[in-house]
Amino acid sequence: MIPTVVWGTGNVGRAAIRAVDAHPALELVSVIVHNPAKVGRDAGELAGLDHALGVTATDDVGAVLATRPAAVVYAASGDVRPDDALADITRAVAAGAAVVSPALYPLYDHRNAPAEFRDPVLAAVAEGGGSLFASGVDPGWGNDVLPLLLSGLGTTVDAIRCQEIFDYSTYDQPDSVRDLVGMGRPMDDEPMMLWPSVPTMVWGGQIRMMARALGVELDDIRETSQRRALDTTVTTRTMGTFEAGTQGAIRFEVQGIVEGEPRIVIEHVTRIHPSCAPDWPTPPDGAGAHRVIIEGRPRIEVTVEATDEGENRSAGGNATAVGRLVGAIDWLVAAEPGLYDALDVPLRPAVGKLGRKQP
Repeated sequence: MIPTVVWGTGNVGRAAIRAVDAHPALELVSVIVHNPAKVGRDAGELAGLDHALGVTATDDVGAVLATRPAAVVYAASGDVRPDDALADITRAVAAGAAVVSPALYPLYDHRNAPAEFRDPVLAAVAEGGGSLFASGVDPGWGNDVLPLLLSGLGTTVDAIRCQEIFDYSTYDQPDSVRDLVGMGRPMDDEPMMLWPSVPTMVWGGQIRMMARALGVELDDIRETSQRRALDTTVTTRTMGTFEAGTQGAIRFEVQGIVEGEPRIVIEHVTRIHPSCAPDWPTPPDGAGAHRVIIEGRPRIEVTVEATDEGENRSAGGNATAVGRLVGAIDWLVAAEPGLYDALDVPLRPAVGKLGRKQP
C-alpha cells in the first residue's frame, strides 16, 4: 500500500479523500487542513462519507511531510493563491513525494511553463527525489487524453473542438465564480479570466499538448470572447443573488492556429443561469457537460456528463479530475523522479475497482 496524504478538503479535497480510500493500492495516512475548525475531525466526515476512516485532520504540514509520505494529493486551490500553492507543492516534492494536483495551470504543460513555475519544482525534484503531475478536467482530460483518443478513430481530421458548457451556479467557489470569471459583476468590469493572455495561460498548454501529440506545428494561439448580461435578477441555490444587468454568461475560445486556420479549439460557455444567452451552445439537460467534436470523416461527437455529491455536475467534474490524478499515483511512484504531463502519464482501466463497495 502506498502511504498517501490529501492536502486540502474543499471541493476537490473531499473527492480526493474518497478516491484515495477507494483505491486498492493506496492508504490514506494524513489529511492536511487550513481551517482550524477542521483540525481533529475525521477524514470520513470531511469527505461526506457515512463512516469514519480513522484519520484525523491536522494543520501541521511539517509533521506530516517529515514522515516522508510516498504520495500527496494537493487539493488546495491555486486560482487566487498561485505563489502559496507553488510553495506548498515544491515543499511536498522536496520531501520525496509523488505529488498530483490540479492547482497550477502553467504546469499542466511543463515543457512550456514559465521558469518561475518550472524551476522551483525541478529544484525540489533534484533535492528530494519527488515528482509532480498536474492535470484536471478542463483544462485536463477533457482537452488532452479524450480528444486525442477520439482523433484516432477518424479517417481524416479537419479540426478538434473541446467544449465545457456549464451552469456555474452549481460551482460552490465564490472567489472563482464572482471575481475571476466575473459573474454578477458590472458589464464594464472585464473579469480577470478574460484579460488578454490569461485564457492562453490556462488553456494554451492543452492546445500545445494536442498539437504535439498530433504532430502538427502551431502558427499561433489566439483568443476570442463574448459576454452577456442578465435580463432579470436571479437567485441561485448555492451562489446567492445575481442582479439584472450584471454579467450572466461568458463565451470564449482558445484557438490553435495551424496553416492559418483554427484547427484545435477549446471553447467555454459559462452561465450563472440557463436563461442567459440561450442561443449559445447548451448542455443536453441544462446543468453542465464536457463535449469533444472531431470534425472530419467521420464526424465524431462525444458528450460526457459526470455527477457526484447529490447529482451535482460541478462535483462530478471535480471527481473525474481527482480520478485521473489519484489513479496516476501508483504509476508515478514507480516512475523516475521528475515533472510529468498528461501525454506521459497513461489513463488506465480501473484495475481492482470493479465491484468494490462505493465509499
